[in-house]
Amino acid sequence: MDSFEVELDFDSGLIPVITQDVETEEVLMFAYATREAVEQTVETGRAHYYSRSRDELWEKGQSSGHTQSVAEIRVDCDADTLLYRVEQEGGACHTGHRSCFYRTLDGTDVGEVVFDPDDVY
Repeated sequence: MDSFEVELDFDSGLIPVITQDVETEEVLMFAYATREAVEQTVETGRAHYYSRSRDELWEKGQSSGHTQSVAEIRVDCDADTLLYRVEQEGGACHTGHRSCFYRTLDGTDVGEVVFDPDDVY
């Protein structure tokens, strides 16, 4: 499938993806995607990413149930970063927080905990 209207720059086969809540505009997470992951996202309407540590494609929430329905995909000016605007079901972070950006540089926890990670992972 090579049907993107914008020619995306998959540096080393990956493109960075920032994920944002479509309603609150909160940044939920950062991940990478391959062309296949982006194609799966477009095809299914659910967020797909590429895990560098596991070396595999994955659908957000497939095992946890904390899914992301993609409302819109935006491309930055250089076509080398994507923004997934999503409807988040449950928490985005595997730690149980709503967002992966739940603490400040000094270690203060400022994020909302929405689930117990021991219950799903």
